Amino acid sequence: MITLGVDDLPAATAFYERLGWKRSSASQEGVSFFRLDGIVLGLFGRRALAEDARLTGIAAERPAFSGVALAYNVSSEKAVDETIAFAEQCGATVVKPGEAVFWGGYSGYFADPEGHLWEVAYNPFSPLDADGRMTLPD
Repeated sequence: MITLGVDDLPAATAFYERLGWKRSSASQEGVSFFRLDGIVLGLFGRRALAEDARLTGIAAERPAFSGVALAYNVSSEKAVDETIAFAEQCGATVVKPGEAVFWGGYSGYFADPEGHLWEVAYNPFSPLDADGRMTLPD
């Protein structure tokens, strides 16, 4: 499970629903859950998350860069561009359009309305399996 701390839970939930992700009935007033392929994305209030982790002495405000990016791998360079364009239509901000990258793939980044970074990547060295999951060598 991946949990993102958000300032505006209803708006963040609506963004991910616009992406086509279905909010689970397990969601409650203070938390939204989305079942993804093999993982769960949770959205939880930023301050409540900091309190839950007992980070009372650490500011819960958003840093300029958190040092974390989530990644979504797709099957082609064209799919990178299409996915980033779709995310933008849903309310994301394009941070870096798709481009050839130093490691031999193609990727770009968008930020959700709360500023969480998502990389969308085509990696020719880690193909997707029949179910669309990224594969890694042993």
